[in-house]
Amino acid sequence: MWIYLKKHCYFVFVILFIIGNVVPLNAQTAYFVDGYHGGVYGHYPKWKTQFIVDQLRKNPEWKINLEIEPETWDSVKVYNPDAYNEFKQALTDPFFRDRIEFVNPAYGQSYLFNTSGESVIRQFSYGIDKIKSHFPSVNFLTYSTEEPCFTSALPQILNSFGFKYAVLKNPNTCWGGYTRAFGGEKINWIGPDQSSITTVPRYAVEALEEGSTWQTTAWANAEEYVDACLQAGISHPVGMCLQDAGWKGGPWLGIVKNTYQPSVYTLWRDYFGKVSASNPTESWKFSQEDILVSLVWGSQILQKLAQQVRAAENKIVVAEKIAAMNAFYNGSSYPSLEFDRAWRTLLLAQHHDCWIVPYNGKPGDTWADKTKDWTDFTNLKSDSIISRSLPNFVGENENIKGKFIRVVNTTASSRKGVVSVPLPYDADGNSLGIQDEKGTWIKSQLVTDESKQRKELLFISDVPSVGYNTYQIKEIKKRSSKKSASVESKKDNTYLIETKLYQILLDASHGGIIKSLKAKSLKNKDFVDSSNDRSFNEIRGFFYDENKFISSKDYPAHVRIIENGPIRTKVNIEGKIGEHPFKQTITLYENDPKIDFDLTIDWNGNPGIGKYSQAKNYKSEDPEKAFYNDQYKLLALFPFNVQSPKVYKNAPFDVTESRLKNTFFNRWDSIKNNIILNWVDVEDASAGYGMSLFTDHTTSYAFDGNNTLGLTLQYSGTALWGRDYKITGPSHIKFALLPHAGKWDVAAVSSASSQWNEPLVTGISGERPENWSRSFLSLSRKGWEISALQMEGQDVLLRLFNAADDDTSGEIIMDGLVSKAESIELNGKMTKELAVSQSNGKSKMTLSMPRFGIRTIKIKITK
Repeated sequence: MWIYLKKHCYFVFVILFIIGNVVPLNAQTAYFVDGYHGGVYGHYPKWKTQFIVDQLRKNPEWKINLEIEPETWDSVKVYNPDAYNEFKQALTDPFFRDRIEFVNPAYGQSYLFNTSGESVIRQFSYGIDKIKSHFPSVNFLTYSTEEPCFTSALPQILNSFGFKYAVLKNPNTCWGGYTRAFGGEKINWIGPDQSSITTVPRYAVEALEEGSTWQTTAWANAEEYVDACLQAGISHPVGMCLQDAGWKGGPWLGIVKNTYQPSVYTLWRDYFGKVSASNPTESWKFSQEDILVSLVWGSQILQKLAQQVRAAENKIVVAEKIAAMNAFYNGSSYPSLEFDRAWRTLLLAQHHDCWIVPYNGKPGDTWADKTKDWTDFTNLKSDSIISRSLPNFVGENENIKGKFIRVVNTTASSRKGVVSVPLPYDADGNSLGIQDEKGTWIKSQLVTDESKQRKELLFISDVPSVGYNTYQIKEIKKRSSKKSASVESKKDNTYLIETKLYQILLDASHGGIIKSLKAKSLKNKDFVDSSNDRSFNEIRGFFYDENKFISSKDYPAHVRIIENGPIRTKVNIEGKIGEHPFKQTITLYENDPKIDFDLTIDWNGNPGIGKYSQAKNYKSEDPEKAFYNDQYKLLALFPFNVQSPKVYKNAPFDVTESRLKNTFFNRWDSIKNNIILNWVDVEDASAGYGMSLFTDHTTSYAFDGNNTLGLTLQYSGTALWGRDYKITGPSHIKFALLPHAGKWDVAAVSSASSQWNEPLVTGISGERPENWSRSFLSLSRKGWEISALQMEGQDVLLRLFNAADDDTSGEIIMDGLVSKAESIELNGKMTKELAVSQSNGKSKMTLSMPRFGIRTIKIKITK
């Protein structure tokens, strides 16, 4: 038969060409990555595991790349043990094993760009451990994802876990966004710390699909796509689709049409290691702004969800640090299993489906409902661990006089912070004061917590880094009458607030806007641009049912003084945004330059907020959508007195200098990265001043390209998949401003953000402490931060992040005698033993770490 075909090959070729099933003999091969994504939470039907094995057996040319939620295998093992065992055996059988690759082990398939850097690490560490508990032979070489689950710091994280390759494509699921098109066949992806990983990018010729808002041209290896790749010099073009695990079609190229031939299935590890094995010739210093992503920022459901995740992220790392100190100083057992359970639910709450389809699911069991339940559990466990790790709390009505207050600082910098001590309901408080260990009276302030109708005693505690200080409540004969703050009501309905650090002028006639904000320590620099059409701390948005912009400044507000120094000054503003009342509390401190804002909008019904309503004409394929356009959302606005603005914003283990002329867009094909994770900073490079905006949740920020910074507060209307993103109750948002001198790194903005997210923690007991003050750990470099502090058995596990320091060498000083210290990778592999010196019961370890680098240190201590 072969001889016959050989002699008549030309005739056969012509016939096959005519019927449309021929491949030119000299055609270049294209490659395709197929597989599945999903899981027990994100959709993984009970029949799926058996289906995968059967399809692999039926189609020996097929190869699959799996992005399956790690917990899925716990469920499959229970409800379909036969299929589970057959799949597990397949992973050791060469016929199957060489055609299966696990490409994203993240525990909750998180977007990554919207959570803390520590959360990114735990997504991988817990996910890898879970998968290996089922399939010990599995190795993780390539990171690839069906959703835009990317963040700029991934190269160093992936390298540290032992990955060799990464992929920046997500061709078939771009609803939430995509990466910027760049380069050719392979590149070196350069992270912010200069780490590098070999990567297949979204090619420069990989265009967004016409008539779609969810695909690029690489989703099915169409002839046009492969031809464009070949013409661009890409010798081994590759397309990709990790199918939804609920789909029943089997091999993808057998389902779609117009596929280039020959297209060959490949695993990502084989593509990198065998198909396109040469080293990349091009490098890309990938910025966080190269991740072009957009969710329904400002919608109330996403806002609450993001706040819940942020609060749980903050609390669990605080709990770990406090528990580690408690284990070291008191010999208490470190609750590792409790932390594992608490991290599990937090990681699930970071699932990308929580953020992009929060309404999906049955009533009472939507993704948003799950997020609340998951984060509530994390907070419950963290609170329990913190309360057990601190001195016993006294009862609400117990006599507090003579009691001892332990104040704990979990950040890398020593700090002076305001501490609030709740007093018994029947306590007068006027006769109570605070003393330190030496018996020195500490300045205090008696206030009333209006929400709880009880008095509190405020004082400024001076606490060392990762340590504690102790104070005692004593009877005081006379409280100091000295005031370092004042609030003066003027005849023109303005209020002048004077503190040690600021002079602020509020205009009650125009919604309580800030007319002037002068920083006394910065040569009385006024940060408000009074010539701007918009006002500082104005709340403004477009209400499309009324077809107009509505602003808080258009209505008078009632201003009330809640607290009037000396330690803390609070002003309450009650105004309206149209028919919608709001309350805002502005808090200033004697010793802290941050200005806190606590805003509650008590909505009257469900107003539409955005450029226009799409309730009747929403089409998924239309690129223009109202929810993209932040210009029309409700914003808190801050026109900053700046001449040459530069914008910086943080990301997980990164800080990005923005390249955007402005943050505004209104189409899917022109998305900009306008995300605020923890903070965004506007610097006046010419004058040497800056102002940072902190937020209590991941959302979008606005910048007009000139000098007006804004925070997205509310969107209400139709958005993804035509869902109505409603207002269902009050909106409550916390944010802060930090005026400063110099660039963000010189001003220690990142450190200030850490302190804002990890407030001082207090415990009260009646037992006199053996040690009033201790510092478990300190760092010599001011730009270094502590990402995590845990116990691993009897060892201390410390993770550091160099947020702002160009001097890469520094010292770790620990309370105790260190017998050994090792720098280890995130997969546990030792990279270097650190030099250790000991003196006076303390130990010093020297470490080098580049800017934006992370390092994990395993420390053995002999007390």
